[in-house]
Amino acid sequence: MERQLIGSSHALRTSFLVALLACMTCLFAGGAPARAEVAAKKLFGKVARPADLASRSIGSYARGCLAGARPLPVTGQNWQVMRLSRNRNWGHPALIAYLERLANDVAASGDWPGLLVGDLAQPRGGPMLTGHNSHQIGLDADVWLTPMPNRVLTEQEREDISAVSMLRSGKMEVDPSVFTLAHAKLLARAASYPEVARIFINPAIKRALCDIQWSDRSFLRKIRPWGGHHYHFHVRLDCPPGSQGCKDQDPPPPGDGCGAELDAWFRPPPANAPKRKPRPELTLASLPRECRTVLEVGGGVSVSAAVQSSMGSPSEVIIDGVPMPRRRPAR
Repeated sequence: MERQLIGSSHALRTSFLVALLACMTCLFAGGAPARAEVAAKKLFGKVARPADLASRSIGSYARGCLAGARPLPVTGQNWQVMRLSRNRNWGHPALIAYLERLANDVAASGDWPGLLVGDLAQPRGGPMLTGHNSHQIGLDADVWLTPMPNRVLTEQEREDISAVSMLRSGKMEVDPSVFTLAHAKLLARAASYPEVARIFINPAIKRALCDIQWSDRSFLRKIRPWGGHHYHFHVRLDCPPGSQGCKDQDPPPPGDGCGAELDAWFRPPPANAPKRKPRPELTLASLPRECRTVLEVGGGVSVSAAVQSSMGSPSEVIIDGVPMPRRRPAR
């Protein structure tokens, strides 16, 4: 009997040790990669230079990166880039060409003096440290609804000047003393180019555009209502021809979008509407595989070094001359 109890006790201890070893293996093998995941925005947001590769938009507008980005010059004859400290005036060459063409065309028409341009993309695209969920593949750009002044703004002015809202204070309607026919013509021209997939604008501004008696209303299909966007409009281009791995958004629904689809934006949400869940943090593993090459090429970011840093490695990680903060060791 005693020998039987000793044998049972030994078997229990063995089973416990086997289970403990399996659990530890699970923690170290399965848990380490989870701890090693670094937010992609912390990687892409620290790179100051583009990837020296052929120009290519990779992935989708809200989950991708940009190879071979080109800068929009910060000052052109008919445009000026705002918020220079963000270093977000980078895009696919197709986007740069579009913005330059739009700026020159509106100035030549006499309807608009020139563009104040906000965020395009980071030098290598990807998620941003602050702000946008999209703008990741160099095909999105924000253009202010404030006309360019007739002088070159200083760097400090480009940081300090605020865009002007087109809405009445506290109301979901445009202020006719601010939003004019010139604004409407600017939006119509911006949507008229074949490479434009969408233009996002506040629903109240979309409604104001719908109320105008246009001879050709086809451009209205591309004008899509979206929250915010009453200080600026957001241009999105289709994937350029030959951009392998670039994922277009589905085309807008047929029609001008001025009916029930637009009216839905002006109805209050149901009292029991579920709260929107926050988006999960994008990691490098969330993006197309080519984005690691885009990130690392030409002295960009050492991903392995950044992963070591996130795991508490004592070695300091330098990204474009900026030390990355190390994760504190667990107590």
